[in-house]
Amino acid sequence: MRIAFDTNVLAYAEGINGAERRDVALNLIRRLPQEAAVVPVQVLGELFHLLVRKDGKSRSDARDALLSWRDTFPVVETSPEVVLAAADLATDRQLGIWDAVILSTASQAGCRLLLSEDLHEGFIWAGMTVVNPFSSPQHALLNALLGQDAE
Repeated sequence: MRIAFDTNVLAYAEGINGAERRDVALNLIRRLPQEAAVVPVQVLGELFHLLVRKDGKSRSDARDALLSWRDTFPVVETSPEVVLAAADLATDRQLGIWDAVILSTASQAGCRLLLSEDLHEGFIWAGMTVVNPFSSPQHALLNALLGQDAE
């Protein structure tokens, strides 16, 4: 099963919003099969912005963080087709365009799950389900990916 990360998961892993969130995010990321995960390029842009504006990192340090994520997981590009599908999704479902771009990118990459705390858990679009990896109990699809029984 292929998954994509939303910005908040990587932001938490970088320490935004404290050590407790960081530890939870890093534990989750370490437990996921590395070959199953992708990062939409939009997520990297949003992460850079958060690291500089919210976390106070230098632009150089934020860039280094992006390079580290790029070296860890494949980055999925945003194509013109993705943007057009995102515009349709934003229009049809009343979503913000950048959230729709992330959803559309992940879907085009063949992802079954988008791990996100910000989007509505359980939202399904084009065969992909939004799952909040920080909710308890964890979603059954995430448990299946982690090789666990539903809690």
